[in-house]
Amino acid sequence: MLGNVNSMLSPKNPGRMKLMNPLAGQLNESIKAGNEHVYDMLSTLGKEIYFPKEGILSQSAEAGAHAKKYNATIGIATEGGVPMHLGVIQDKLSAYSPKDLYSYAPPAGKPELRTVWREKMLRENPSLEDKTISNPVVTNALTHGLSIVADLFAEPGDAIIYPDKNWENYELTFGIRRHGEIVNYPLFTEEMTFNSAGLEEALLAQKERGKAIVLLNFPNNPTGYTPGIKEGDEIVAAILRAAEEGINVVVVSDDAYFGLFFEDSLKESLFGKLAHLHPRVLPIKIDGATKEEFVWGFRVGFITYASEDKDLLGALEQKTLGIIRATISSGAHPSQTFVLDALKSPQFEEQKEEKFQIMKGRANKVKALLDSGKYGDDVWTYYPFNSGYFMCLKLHTVSAEALRLHLIHNYGLGTIALGETDLRIAFSCIEEEQLEDLFDLVYTGVRDLEKA
Repeated sequence: MLGNVNSMLSPKNPGRMKLMNPLAGQLNESIKAGNEHVYDMLSTLGKEIYFPKEGILSQSAEAGAHAKKYNATIGIATEGGVPMHLGVIQDKLSAYSPKDLYSYAPPAGKPELRTVWREKMLRENPSLEDKTISNPVVTNALTHGLSIVADLFAEPGDAIIYPDKNWENYELTFGIRRHGEIVNYPLFTEEMTFNSAGLEEALLAQKERGKAIVLLNFPNNPTGYTPGIKEGDEIVAAILRAAEEGINVVVVSDDAYFGLFFEDSLKESLFGKLAHLHPRVLPIKIDGATKEEFVWGFRVGFITYASEDKDLLGALEQKTLGIIRATISSGAHPSQTFVLDALKSPQFEEQKEEKFQIMKGRANKVKALLDSGKYGDDVWTYYPFNSGYFMCLKLHTVSAEALRLHLIHNYGLGTIALGETDLRIAFSCIEEEQLEDLFDLVYTGVRDLEKA
């Protein structure tokens, strides 16, 4: 028997009580005791999920600590006291010990990697200095982190608030997978600053629901825009007002491109200012080595929570591990080893700065070209950009999709069409000396279509 078992209504059959695992109930009680508003933010899955304390993982851990003669618990093969491996693989990875490559990483990630990433986060975000945050949990890059948030907090019909210029995967992750209701607001004001009033209006419209999930993505994909300090304060104020109006707000800082700030803008994640803001605000930071450290295919990301209550943070971490255990079990071990090794290297900061300057040079070159008058003002304007990988043109005379097709088939140039007027260009993957030719081709393409 399970002993004391909590119960809740089954979402498929509201008239039938569903048994809840005692571990999930204990985590829920810890969250309630720390902040009942956060408990109310959880989805049905978020309330039900837990990380098993008894089972294969816990028994393997116990055996690892005490079974000194034979350990016949772990689901890997060993040889000569190390994980069994093939020479055709190890010969190419000989700088690393087999134990740091082939065995399973813990569901939460390599402990040292989590510690080093936390130290990096605190160093780069001074506003977190006096805040209480969880230990970052390793995710399979940022999409996985966002998916964890969706599973833990998004119920069908919940408002998912983000601007009209956004990464399309949000809709799949929160709308399609979890049946959230997408609520968009214009990213920019007429003065081309961040539309904090639009965010506030979208938030306050959820008063009857009493809950909202807000996605903040800076530098923004697709525009490459990061707000300034004043705009950042306005964003925080909008979220605070919603909380004061009785709305529970899950705020996700999607910091995929964190650190690539080329001009005068916020240089920190808003996660720091949102931490400890109000009992009805739960800040969550999603970040990772993927783009920050130029290791896209390594798929190493992190999810971090902020709360004044440490027991609540511990419970959220356990629920996060439950989602990981139920989906991917654990992240890739080699990638975590590679990233940890890089972060600890004395050459890391110098090499990262070198790549930053290359990226900044490309962004500055694009802006100089567009401001030079070479292309006139009649064919396009551009949305503000000061960071990240991308920028967006707003086309005045032709369709973005028509131009995209024309460019790819007639000039061998690939771009991304977004809606009727917006064309996204990733300067991140174009050499600086090639950028003028690229924009010359885009301009030529526009003129071709105008004549057609």
